[in-house]
Amino acid sequence: MRKLLLALLLLTGAGLLWRLLSKRTVLPCPWWLSALVENPIMEAVAGADLLLDRAGVGVGMSVLDVGCGPGRVALAAARRVGAAGRVVVLDVQPRMLDRVRSRAAAAGLGNLETVLAGAGRGGLDDEDVFDAAFLVTVLGEIPAADRLPAFEEIHRALHPGGVLSVTELLPDPHFQSRAAVTRLGVAAGLRPGPFFGYRGAYTLHLLKA
Repeated sequence: MRKLLLALLLLTGAGLLWRLLSKRTVLPCPWWLSALVENPIMEAVAGADLLLDRAGVGVGMSVLDVGCGPGRVALAAARRVGAAGRVVVLDVQPRMLDRVRSRAAAAGLGNLETVLAGAGRGGLDDEDVFDAAFLVTVLGEIPAADRLPAFEEIHRALHPGGVLSVTELLPDPHFQSRAAVTRLGVAAGLRPGPFFGYRGAYTLHLLKA
């Protein structure tokens, strides 16, 4: 019990340090703090299956998860789309991608591909086309100069009628307002769609015509 309590205290302290540093610079959640995005609270507010349901992800679809972290949404998507579908995950941290690959292999998921690249930096192949894309509590971790290019990159990669699902939650130090997300989406040629949640914890869909 004492060891568990000590581990929780260390994790909490590390999390607070990350949040403090994040207020000064763009700093993605480190791989060793992935527990901060994989916990019952996150699952209750923005559960992977809930996000996939809202975006209409089903068997045979192609899905892009930008800033995938440890794969919370990506692995659920890979299970849902099945062998006929495809999931591509993109992240700037090799250790995060290592963890996603390891978990996918352990789950027998052969339909998941990883890309080591920053959003908006040309990491996607020109022939990549997706039915749905996800940015889950990651937009603020993308350098400001790359945010519009990231949205434009995703816009190009979506099928007509495809959806970009953007989720933002407080107290994430990188939290982005609905207005900021909408401005980026419109500037990239996407149309605002359904909104779920409330001001401090929401998912906004941006649609490709």
